[in-house]
Amino acid sequence: MRFIHVRVPRDRSDAVFEVLGDEQVDYVVTEVADDDALVVQFPLPVQAVDTVLADLRDAGVDDSFTVIANAETASTPHFAELERRFVEGEEDDDAVVPEEIRSKARNMKPGVRTYYAMTLLSVLVATVGLLLDSPAVVVGSMVIAPQVGAALTASVGVAFSDGRMIRDGMSSQLLGLGLAVVSATAFGWLLRATQFVSPAVDVTTIAQVSARTSPGVLSLVVGVCAGAAGAFGLSTDLPVSLVGVAVAAALIPAAAAVGIGVAWGYPAVAVGAAVLLVVNVFTITASGAGALWYLGYRPEAWRERAPVDALRSGRLNAVVTALVCILVVTGAVGAAVADQSAFENTTNDVVEDVLDSPEYDRVVLRSVGVEFTGFGLRASPREVTVRVKRPADQPYPTLPGRLEDRITTATGSDVSVSVEFVETATAGESA
Repeated sequence: MRFIHVRVPRDRSDAVFEVLGDEQVDYVVTEVADDDALVVQFPLPVQAVDTVLADLRDAGVDDSFTVIANAETASTPHFAELERRFVEGEEDDDAVVPEEIRSKARNMKPGVRTYYAMTLLSVLVATVGLLLDSPAVVVGSMVIAPQVGAALTASVGVAFSDGRMIRDGMSSQLLGLGLAVVSATAFGWLLRATQFVSPAVDVTTIAQVSARTSPGVLSLVVGVCAGAAGAFGLSTDLPVSLVGVAVAAALIPAAAAVGIGVAWGYPAVAVGAAVLLVVNVFTITASGAGALWYLGYRPEAWRERAPVDALRSGRLNAVVTALVCILVVTGAVGAAVADQSAFENTTNDVVEDVLDSPEYDRVVLRSVGVEFTGFGLRASPREVTVRVKRPADQPYPTLPGRLEDRITTATGSDVSVSVEFVETATAGESA
């Protein structure tokens, strides 16, 4: 429920009171000293705010003094009827007004010191979680990460063509994630130097790290859904804080993985995680703005004139610039991700086909890993790691070479294949 305060010029008060009477809105009026205006206050269900304010604007109320506040309960003669009309009846719509969406997005972004401090703490926790291969610790880092406010600020800015919100949201994300990458790198280097984590550890074998070094379509789904869910939360009376973990899931672990890759000297890890991080930043922004547009929110210029006229007037420059940047970045990185996904699918098919041969009937496939070593350029080398289980008395020395030849032929890429064997033996068998 919302409690509305609007300033009404005295010469427009009759028209305003008529609108409120027609909508059966109960109101009180406060005189303003030394001002040729009145302050009118009334409670409304969330779903009624947009409709009633639009009618009041038509009656002559401007937005120079309009306050929309949360309220817990209201006891007025006609409030129950308003709830039946707008919440339970044909006018059911839980959307909130654009002004409230802007305010909610800004309020979700903490102060500068808190934002960067929480970003630092969250990425340190994420780095520990990745190195320990602990999903629970990684999830903990997402809970304390503050990125949701900056991400949704950028989405709202694009949706409403608000250049200031776009700059504020994107700069906060880029600076915050830049700090996260630098911090994860420094922390990883410190762990190696003090040997709390062995410098010889192969971070590519850690599941939580490798999951973020080879971006694919499924990796992008998290960013798309997080941005869209945030937009739905902003545009309704739902708690947007619930979306914060999903947004952080797409960003903070990837930033930590970049730092780990740099600290341990694995370019493939750093590049793959960086690609995932960049594309998720832009997909969250784009999907959030797209969801708001789907829900009917548009730049103010679109409401005042046709979109083509608004474009010609230059009033949509902010949204056009932002969309071009998003399309260029996501298009370029998306092409890389699509190429990587196609390569992974082909590689998996080839490995399964080879292992289906009768000579490998005692070999069990455990996993196939592909490192993202380039930006979708087919000439760039790919590193494929195949993990299989085999009997202890069967070495299969030709398997790596056979897989490498078949994968190279099928994909047309320069491929380096390594096979990791897990040996099995039973009592009574000789090694």
